[in-house]
Amino acid sequence: MNETMTAYRIVQWEQSPQFMEVPVAEPGPGEILLEVAGNGLCHSDVGMWQMPGAIGEAIGWQLPFTLGHEVAGRIAALGTGVDDLAVGDGVAAISPTSCGRCAVCVRGRDARCDHGLVGRGYGRDGGLARYVLVGSRREILPLGDLDPVLAGPLTDAGATSQHAVRKVLPQLAPGAVAVVLGAGGLGSFAVQLLRAQSGATVVAVDPNPARRTYATELGAHHVVDGVDADTAGDLRALGGGGVDVVLDFVGVDTTIAAGLAMLRAGGAYGLIGAGQGSAPKGPLMGRLPHDGMAFTFQRSDIADALDVMALAEAGAIRVDVDLYPLDRVAEAYVDMEAGRLRGRAVVIPS
Repeated sequence: MNETMTAYRIVQWEQSPQFMEVPVAEPGPGEILLEVAGNGLCHSDVGMWQMPGAIGEAIGWQLPFTLGHEVAGRIAALGTGVDDLAVGDGVAAISPTSCGRCAVCVRGRDARCDHGLVGRGYGRDGGLARYVLVGSRREILPLGDLDPVLAGPLTDAGATSQHAVRKVLPQLAPGAVAVVLGAGGLGSFAVQLLRAQSGATVVAVDPNPARRTYATELGAHHVVDGVDADTAGDLRALGGGGVDVVLDFVGVDTTIAAGLAMLRAGGAYGLIGAGQGSAPKGPLMGRLPHDGMAFTFQRSDIADALDVMALAEAGAIRVDVDLYPLDRVAEAYVDMEAGRLRGRAVVIPS
């Protein structure tokens, strides 16, 4: 193409990203060049540019790189060997990186792949630019009737929430109670996904009244004003002796302790939020759910992204976004961190 474009890049560790003019990549064999329609923002982006250089270099990230890992758009150019796609097709790019060859990948458990530390928007160039290069056909999901401006958040926020929900669906027979701690960007997807795929009573817990109102709009049966000393007992009573599932999208000491305390025997606790909380002090026996499970993870499987895209295309879940042009991306991050957004922040390249 011999073009250049404006990109929002991490240039130095522990410093805010900068706009830079960079070349538009030419797709090589098996590669796909996307023209970005929308790129969703994530709290993890902020952690990336605040990261000490020693940590970033230890996991294999090399500066500079363009931020943005929730990417959807239309195909601008195809490398040789990509025969089942066409220029102009609406597609999304898988957010988590995986090799596709190891034992966990071939079993469809690619969230566990050891090759997922460096990827598009985290160590390699991502979607906060007009174009983004995708390395293989395996990383591309056709969108069908989904709007590519809206689809990016499904690849990470939606897929991560689905990964958690898919794990706990066996615990959610009709009449079960599922609690979502934190009704923000991921938790709001979890509320919808629980309603769409189970008969459980869904409870959303958040101190922000706007988020509680939004969770009710998305289908939560009950909302609770944050976690305090009474929350675990109150929700145990609501569940008739305990709840069946807790998905913790906050992950601080108070939510971890309350989430474990409110479970019934055989219940499931999932820690998804990166609040860096600690387990309750003392022996774990008696604190973990009896005959139940506790789990955590950081990435999703390709199957999770396929699930949420199918649900969105069928109208079973919705994707609410707050749109920003690329030249206002810094403002979008500030609004996201301040909790001023209704949906996910999505940046549209100028």
